[in-house]
Amino acid sequence: MGKIGIMGGTFDPIHNGHLMLGEQAYREYQLDEVWFMPSGHPPHKKNQNITDPDLRLAMTKLAIHGKTGLVCSDFEVRRNGNTYTAQTLRLLREAYPQHQFFFIIGADSLYEIEKWYKPDQVLSQAVVLAARREYEDAHASMERQIAYLYTKYNADIRILHCKEMDISSAILRERIANGLSVSEYVPRDVLTYINDQGLYQEKDKA
Repeated sequence: MGKIGIMGGTFDPIHNGHLMLGEQAYREYQLDEVWFMPSGHPPHKKNQNITDPDLRLAMTKLAIHGKTGLVCSDFEVRRNGNTYTAQTLRLLREAYPQHQFFFIIGADSLYEIEKWYKPDQVLSQAVVLAARREYEDAHASMERQIAYLYTKYNADIRILHCKEMDISSAILRERIANGLSVSEYVPRDVLTYINDQGLYQEKDKA
């Protein structure tokens, strides 16, 4: 049985915070691989102007190229219609019954997960690795949330000891649209691709 981390997201664009989270999960939990899986058609962002999936997949490939244990997966991009995490995990378990899956999330998602589509199925189909916030009060709050989700869903949630990068893809898109540098937040090859493709130039992009 392989231990496979799943790092999902729109990755619009992928940035160093995503990579840091995936690499920490790979090391801390001795995973065999971490699959970076750009979402195809995320239902919670259907009113936003999401970059074409093939372009986001290309940026993801560039970002993880040469990084040990990190793999780019087109599993969600190839699916039609809305891509829900609960469905993705079910399909992954059907396609790869030999693997155990570890679903990697940031701290904020731990508190939002009950608003997701069929959270009980998300929490029953994978071990959840949740990034720990830096400050002490939030750490205690995370422990309470983990205990609550364990009691309600019998969820296996483990803390991922990773510093969270104070940046988001939305902020990066805005900086690029305003002509500001993002080189400290985005892998060099990804930044070159963004410039070559003329991505995120419109200031009104969601």
